[in-house]
Amino acid sequence: MVSLLPLTLTAATAHRRGKALLGPVDYTLEGVGITMVIGPNGAGKTTLLRLMHGLQRPSGGSVEWAAPPIEARQNQAFVFQTPIMMRRSVLDSLAYPLRLRGMAKPEALLAARKCAHRFGMEALLDSAAPWLSGGEKQKLALARALIIKPELLFLDEPSANLDGRATREIEAILTAAKAAGTRIVMSSHDMGQARRLADDILFMHKGLLHEKSDATAFFAAPISPEALAFITGEIVE
Repeated sequence: MVSLLPLTLTAATAHRRGKALLGPVDYTLEGVGITMVIGPNGAGKTTLLRLMHGLQRPSGGSVEWAAPPIEARQNQAFVFQTPIMMRRSVLDSLAYPLRLRGMAKPEALLAARKCAHRFGMEALLDSAAPWLSGGEKQKLALARALIIKPELLFLDEPSANLDGRATREIEAILTAAKAAGTRIVMSSHDMGQARRLADDILFMHKGLLHEKSDATAFFAAPISPEALAFITGEIVE
C-alpha cells in the first residue's frame, strides 16, 4: 500500500456563500506524531481539518495526497467534536467500519470485542450507543475510527466537552495510537493538552496559517504577537 503522506495543500482556500473561511494556505503534512491545530474561535481550525480530510472541497488551490484518492479515503478517519452515534449497540458500532470494508460478520464481531477490550469498553458492548455518556461516546468514536488501523486520524477538539478523567482516557488512547504508527492531526483550545500531546503546532488566525513550528519551540517563543497572546490567555481578535 502506498503511503498517504505527504499531503500537500497549495494555495488552498475555502468559501461558503461567498464568505472566505480559509486561506490561501500552503502546507505539507508529513512525518510522524501529533500535529495540534490551535487558534481562537473562528480561526479556521475545523475548516482546515475538513479540507485536509476531504469533507470539504477547496474553493481554490489544491489538496493532494501521495496516494490515489480511493486509497487516501480508505486509510484515514475523522472524529468530530460531537461524535455521531448510530442506533445500534456498541458492539455493532465497532464492527460496522470493518463490515463496510468487506470483513465477514463473525470476524468483524471478534475484532470489535478485542478492540473494546483494548479501550476498556467490554462492559458496554450490549449498550445502545446513543445512550452512552459524553466520555463513553467519545471513546467509542475513537475506537470506531482506530479499529480500521488508519494511517491518518483527524480529530476536531475531541475532549472539548469532557471532564478531567475522560480527557485523560482520551489522551492515553491518542498516545497509544501515535506509538502504534497512526499520524494524528487534531484541533484543541486546551493549551495544557497541546503542551502534553503535540509534536508540532499549526497556529491559525482569521483563516490563515500564521505559524507552523515544533511544539517545544512554539511554546518557548512564538513568532507572532497573536500566537503569544493566545497561549498566554489574552483575547485575540
